[in-house]
Amino acid sequence: MRIDKWLWAARFFKTRSLASDEIKHGRVQIDQHDVKPSHEVRIGELISIVQAKIPRTVVVKGISEQRGPAPVAQQLFEETPQSLQHRAQLIERQRLSPEPALSLEHGRPTKRDRRELQKGWDAQ
Repeated sequence: MRIDKWLWAARFFKTRSLASDEIKHGRVQIDQHDVKPSHEVRIGELISIVQAKIPRTVVVKGISEQRGPAPVAQQLFEETPQSLQHRAQLIERQRLSPEPALSLEHGRPTKRDRRELQKGWDAQ
């Protein structure tokens, strides 16, 4: 089975074309090697996927020609313990990081504020 079709059937991507695009951009690797969307997937292979800047490493446990319900799709792969731990750490780090918008004290400057700032720069 093709890797793009397997990723679609395992519900990593919503469409096969999205899966193909991610593979072409190098965000999907098999056994730490870049592949083409037509690469054949075999049971036991290690697949590395980067989704939303979060890496996942899964082992292929099954192959299905059809996209089925989520519980069936989850039986097609098993995420490695290191990947689960690393993903949990990244999610926790994101949760604890400060919101960038909170660093702004008064929000975006108004037209009047901008003019006052501009006067200060022109005086220098």
